[in-house]
Amino acid sequence: MKSARPPGEAKEILLPYQVRWLADEAPVKVAEKSRRVGITWTEAADSALRAAAAKGMDTWYIGYNRDMALEFVETAAQWARQFNKAAHAIEEIAVDDERRDIRAYRVRFASGRKIVALSSRPSNLRGKQGRAVIDEAAFHEDLPELMKAALAFTMWGGVVRVISTHNGAANAFNELVNEIRAGRRPFSLHRITIDDALADGLYHRICAKLGRRWNSAAEAEWRARLFDQYGENADEELLCAPRASGGAFLSSALIEGRMREGVPVVRWEMAEGFAARPENERVGVTRDFCDERIAPLLPALHNNALSFFGEDFGRSGDLTVIWPLQIGAGAARRTPFVIELRNIPFRQQEQILFYVADRLPRFVAGAMDARGNGQYLAEAAMQRYGARISQVMLSPEWYRENMPRYKAAFEDGAIELPRDAEILADHRALVMERGIAHVPERRSTSPGGARRHGDSAIAGALAYYASRLDVAEIAYTPAPRTRFGAGDSPILAPPGEDRLDRPARRGRLRAELDAW
Repeated sequence: MKSARPPGEAKEILLPYQVRWLADEAPVKVAEKSRRVGITWTEAADSALRAAAAKGMDTWYIGYNRDMALEFVETAAQWARQFNKAAHAIEEIAVDDERRDIRAYRVRFASGRKIVALSSRPSNLRGKQGRAVIDEAAFHEDLPELMKAALAFTMWGGVVRVISTHNGAANAFNELVNEIRAGRRPFSLHRITIDDALADGLYHRICAKLGRRWNSAAEAEWRARLFDQYGENADEELLCAPRASGGAFLSSALIEGRMREGVPVVRWEMAEGFAARPENERVGVTRDFCDERIAPLLPALHNNALSFFGEDFGRSGDLTVIWPLQIGAGAARRTPFVIELRNIPFRQQEQILFYVADRLPRFVAGAMDARGNGQYLAEAAMQRYGARISQVMLSPEWYRENMPRYKAAFEDGAIELPRDAEILADHRALVMERGIAHVPERRSTSPGGARRHGDSAIAGALAYYASRLDVAEIAYTPAPRTRFGAGDSPILAPPGEDRLDRPARRGRLRAELDAW
């Protein structure tokens, strides 16, 4: 573990992730965090500043026990003194709560504003205004009702701050986080693991406070000791990965409910020696495949619908899957067809991809797997179609941010898939591990007997991701293009034109390229 910040910067008051939290002015923001990274401490500072301002706001803090409540108001008072803001002494007060008193803590400011810490009964927030801070939200008895009461604050310019470590995958807080990632809740989301905090200088700050000299070996030892102390709970407590989160990501019933009859899945596999055949032969065979297997599907494309595609790359062991999507009336994503390629050479994959993308009406964007050998095809597509191609490095972060949105499309009926046993199996292969939905490393045997690795599920997720990209539709007519390889043999001709039989034109184009 390497720290990204030099020791000298530990003298700053706030660390970068704390600054980002304060700078975010969203009406509702949520932090999923590691233990003891100082987000509640930072929120107490913000509460003190807001309460001390002439046109500030009251803060209503909701913790799940009285110790948390007292600690928060004491911290806010300390911040106020550090800011040289006038704050009166902390008071213990009685608040009428449905005909019975509860104990609460309050610090009052010269501005007339106050910070009050209450119990976690949702009714405590009813009729109040200002700032609602719900701390360790995953441990409250009824977070949905608490959120419902708190969101009323935003109607009159107030704000809601939700802060918590995780407490299980089935917990209401984790459901809230996933809803934000799925785009269902218009809230701001911050994620701070212990490693994020260390990279921003947390251990530097600890050393400065304890009077120790920082060094990388001591930081690594401190981190290892922390993980040893938490044991099997370390992922949840320190890395924001809710526990008990294994199992299938999408149920068979949910997937099958979005499948439609009559959506073709075109599969093409060639023998191992195909890659060694002469280029003109490979190009001709691939052109025949496109004309005979793909061209008959094109009339089913809706000319007025926006078009997108996703692509998951494979060469020999895994499949390459090209998944077009169209958005029509009602914003549902419709799959016109899916293409699966096994053991097809790189150049011929490029030929097929361009054949399809060139013919997608109102083509807006594509998202392509750019890991490993897939980077070649993704880059070639970017060179042909420009910024409309997203070259995606599939990573835990990408899965964490985008798979909840893909699942939400199934739950909301916003996507249609082919009714196909292999595609069903691929989507069933998605599993939850350490709070992230992804395809595990192990391969599976499909219903048809072939080895698969969830390839079509990733292509479908990439297609859905492309359909959500903020890319403007571009109306254009493709210019004639060619690529030259060994022997200067182009592998792709524009629709309706066969350059392989036109050496004079090929020579002229090469001369023009050389002159340019």
